[in-house]
Amino acid sequence: MQGRFKREGSAAAEPELRGGTNPMASSSSPADTPGADGSGRAGGTGASTGRPSAGAKGAGSAGSRIALRNWRISTRLVSLLALPVVAATTLGAIRIGDSMDEMEQLDRMKLLTDMTKQATELAAALQEERDQSAGPLAHGGKSSDFTVKGSRGKTDRARDSFLQGTSDIDDARGDQAINSIRDNVVQISTQLRALKDIRRDAYKKGAPTSQTVASYNQLVEQLLSLSRDMALATSNPEMIQRTRTLAAFSSAKEYASVQRAVIAAALPPNKDEFGKLSDNDRLYALSALQNEKAEIKSFQRSYEGTGGNAAELTKPLDDNNAVIKDANDYAERVLESPNGMKNRERRSYKDWTDASTAKLKQMALIEQTLLNDMEQEARKLRDESQREAIINGALILLVLGVSLVGAFVVARSMIRSLRRLQDTATQVAQDRLPELVKQLSESDPQDIDTSVESVGVHSRDEIGKVAAAFDDVHREAVRLAAEQALLRGNVNAMFTNLSRRSQGLIQRQLSLISELESREADPDQLSSLFKLDHLATRMRRNGENLLVLAGEEPGRRWTRPVPLVDVLRAAASEVEQYERIELAAVPTTEVAGRVVNDLVHLLAELLENATSFSSPQTKVKVTGHALPDGRVLIEIHDTGIGLSPEDLAAINERLASPPTVDVSVSRRMGLFVVGRLSQRHGIRIQLRPSDSGGTTALVMLPVDVAQGGKKVPGGKSGAPAPSGGPAAAQAAAGVAAARRGAQGGGAPAGGG
Repeated sequence: MQGRFKREGSAAAEPELRGGTNPMASSSSPADTPGADGSGRAGGTGASTGRPSAGAKGAGSAGSRIALRNWRISTRLVSLLALPVVAATTLGAIRIGDSMDEMEQLDRMKLLTDMTKQATELAAALQEERDQSAGPLAHGGKSSDFTVKGSRGKTDRARDSFLQGTSDIDDARGDQAINSIRDNVVQISTQLRALKDIRRDAYKKGAPTSQTVASYNQLVEQLLSLSRDMALATSNPEMIQRTRTLAAFSSAKEYASVQRAVIAAALPPNKDEFGKLSDNDRLYALSALQNEKAEIKSFQRSYEGTGGNAAELTKPLDDNNAVIKDANDYAERVLESPNGMKNRERRSYKDWTDASTAKLKQMALIEQTLLNDMEQEARKLRDESQREAIINGALILLVLGVSLVGAFVVARSMIRSLRRLQDTATQVAQDRLPELVKQLSESDPQDIDTSVESVGVHSRDEIGKVAAAFDDVHREAVRLAAEQALLRGNVNAMFTNLSRRSQGLIQRQLSLISELESREADPDQLSSLFKLDHLATRMRRNGENLLVLAGEEPGRRWTRPVPLVDVLRAAASEVEQYERIELAAVPTTEVAGRVVNDLVHLLAELLENATSFSSPQTKVKVTGHALPDGRVLIEIHDTGIGLSPEDLAAINERLASPPTVDVSVSRRMGLFVVGRLSQRHGIRIQLRPSDSGGTTALVMLPVDVAQGGKKVPGGKSGAPAPSGGPAAAQAAAGVAAARRGAQGGGAPAGGG
């Protein structure tokens, strides 16, 4: 029996690869190493897993992250809308800025209007002082005269008010027009300091009256020019027209005042004699009369240009007022003729002053009306400009708000569809399709629901068309996966049929060999039969490999537990160089009957690998260790050339996660079979370098395998089993016989 055990154990499969390296190391070739994701699924099955291989056609760098094609859709939409929005905002801001500038100009108009009022009041005071003091001073009066003193005091108060009011313009930051007005104000202020000199020399005896009148006129003209400068400080045509109207009428009033002063200085204090008007003074006053008429006509044209009725406004100056008519007639007759005063009735300067003052008062009222109209117009224009700026701002904000809301709604609709398409595509590529492929590979495709859930984007735009195309691609991928699974099932069925037929023939061959062995007495012939028997055993193991490839389990199982030492010896009996295998310190534990056949197959593959790739003069040592938690660790040591760390890592990865069956598996069947059998029963296998050189294979049997489905008996599982003896050999032979199919259903007699 002992000899029979050895002869039966001499049959083993031929080594799969003999290139001077461990066949399990060859599995780490680039074509068969696990993917970078650590899933352990073999390369070359990208069609079944739904993942493109690393060398897929068209794969390339996506380019710089800031490249336009790498921008997010939301970023592109924002960029697309940014230009018109920015342009509209810029134009709106420019429009609002123009309105604000106009408001600022109109705000300056208020300051200038107030200053013009004060300048007009000062001009009127200077006119009153010049005209009222002309008569008394021209006839020897003193500055202490009541009339002279009173008019000069009024002028001083108006001057102080003007200087105080114009100080605000120094704090106003304006444009060139404001700077020009500021320069004029400074110049007027400087000239006003010379007012005392004008008063000191006013109407001196022997000096022309026109000299004093001209000195006052220079100051008045400077003050009235401020209203002209106001037209330069605004770009509003209405305000420009009104300032010109005021300037024309104020000039006419000044020319009327000049006539009053010249004639008053020429008339006597009483009516006892005629007045004396020098020809120079007469011509000077006559020029003022002509200028007055010209300015009145200019005023009328300008005022009617603003939409006003000049005739209605100047009606008090017309012939209806007898006093004013008389003063006008007297001035014309006196000034147009060299002897005009002698051709008229005698009149004192007081009478003339009173008559002409009535006209100037009416003109002052009209001038004040023009000032008030200009102020109201400035206020009206400012309110309109402010209202326009508010409306423009509100419209711009409304347009921008509507644009942004519309853009947000459109962008949100696009982005939601794109994100749904992206999420669904990612989920299909990473989860749903691989999971479906896994189910198809593990179950009958007819039992798996292969219907495809739509992306859910049903719009008619390009995004909807892409989603529909993706649904078509998804359905085609599922169809191909189902066809591939069906094809694999057919291939597995062919493997199973071929294996079953081969197994039947091999069993018959083994039975015939056993019968011949029992009748043979010639030692040489018996030795040949033993070799033939062992070769058939190895052929049977290769046939079982086909069953493993097809995912089938052995047709027969042990019904009772088998000692581990018998399992190890049965595995050794299937190795060609069984005599090199040395069992040592195997614990007295039993292997669950359902695992015996697969464990013998698994260990035989590992032992075959160890003996094939180590020196024929060395031993392959097999030891076992019972762990406290009930597990059993089996170590297979060889003294071969060993493996590199990279090869060991790749082999251990494939042992932990066997790849999908493909052509590469057929070239490395031992590695695949070991991984599949260990995964089937929860057995952990790991290769590591041996301390004495070579490689050590560690096989960890879980509790339900190592203890035959029973709990660990305290302290008894660690006792080593004997490694020799007839009884042990007989039991191992029983396991080997059962592996050969010599007995049916139950455990053999020698199998415990």
